[in-house]
Amino acid sequence: MIPRYTKPEMAAIWSDENKFKKMLDVEIFAAEAMSELGTVPKKAVETIKKKAKINVERVNEIELTVKHDVISFLTAVVETTGPEGRFLHLGMTSSDVLDTATGAQLKQASELLVVETRKLAVIISGLAKKYKMTPVMGRTHGVHAEPMTFGLKAASWYCEIVRSLDRLNFALETVSYGKISGAVGTMAHLDPKVEEYVCKKMGLKPETVSTQIIPRDRYSIYFSALAHLGSALERIATEIRHMQKTEVAEAEEPFTKGQKGSSAMPHKRNPIISENICGLARLLRGYAATAMENIALWHERDISHSSTERIMLPDASIILHYMLIRMQILLSGLNVYPENMQANMDKTKDVIFSGTLLLSLVDKGMSREDAYVVIQAAAFDARDNKISLEEACLKSRDIKKYLSAEEIKRDCDVKSHFKNIDYIFKRTFNE
Repeated sequence: MIPRYTKPEMAAIWSDENKFKKMLDVEIFAAEAMSELGTVPKKAVETIKKKAKINVERVNEIELTVKHDVISFLTAVVETTGPEGRFLHLGMTSSDVLDTATGAQLKQASELLVVETRKLAVIISGLAKKYKMTPVMGRTHGVHAEPMTFGLKAASWYCEIVRSLDRLNFALETVSYGKISGAVGTMAHLDPKVEEYVCKKMGLKPETVSTQIIPRDRYSIYFSALAHLGSALERIATEIRHMQKTEVAEAEEPFTKGQKGSSAMPHKRNPIISENICGLARLLRGYAATAMENIALWHERDISHSSTERIMLPDASIILHYMLIRMQILLSGLNVYPENMQANMDKTKDVIFSGTLLLSLVDKGMSREDAYVVIQAAAFDARDNKISLEEACLKSRDIKKYLSAEEIKRDCDVKSHFKNIDYIFKRTFNE
């Protein structure tokens, strides 16, 4: 059964409810740390923890007047805590709360993307192993090159997804940071133990040297990892789009009961998932470029990055999550047509073995330049006169001087191209 995209987890991570919850966690943990240091009454912290509530509508209502997101958040929270709310946000700046909360959200998002990427890697691994020895035409420049297997093609996808997973895990480590260091990072009004306490409670590491914000090179690593993975998915999708062309017909996206391909042409079965993925990958690369633009800010901070991040952080995370789920659906239900793969190989007959024959002539003593000339002439003869390369070689006196009919026949056998597939698979899947 083909699963549907019914996973709202990523959207929930970037919801206002979760953002404000993380922000409140930061404020409460900071107050707890200060109470341990004796600068905030413990009873006040207990009251805050008991009474503090988040009302998204109220926060947004206040922001219409104050025009400041953190002030509106704090004002709405203090309305629920009463007088004890004065012990929140002591010595802190807005970015202490925002960036630490965002770090927690980024950690959640990265962990979810890692899970879904691993699932995809398993699906691709199964596809590679199932079609390990299924012959398919290898193409360069869109033209028939030499035979390969569909399993090897999938194994290449698998390796790229694994590399993307490594980058994603690195991004997870890179963004899992927080800061409680004040307006310019000096901790002028804060004990360093507050930052240590808050970050530990949030599952983050303290930023080594912060300004007013977490340095944005960390975020750029996250967006770069997303763009790389999105491009890896696009590579797979582009290949499937080609394979689903009518004149190729080697593989096809799943087409579910009741699905319709065209409003005008009932016969159509279009590669819409692949096309969606290719389009969305472009967005991710655009976001990666913007994230790099956000690294260089004025002095200790300006807010030129902020407007873009409000869009990019949830948007890019949700887009990639969606792409991963869609690719899981596509590949778990992919229709593969080995008979069409073989038929396409047969269109160029045995001309695709020209490279093998060239090497055999060189091995027999002919110069590479001369071998290339005589094999190319035979290949063009085969193509133009619609005969096999084997027949064309047997017509060539130059080739027959070096190769027997049996040797020519041997070199035109597809199996000779697959002798190292097992080795590559062992290397790929640690078999």
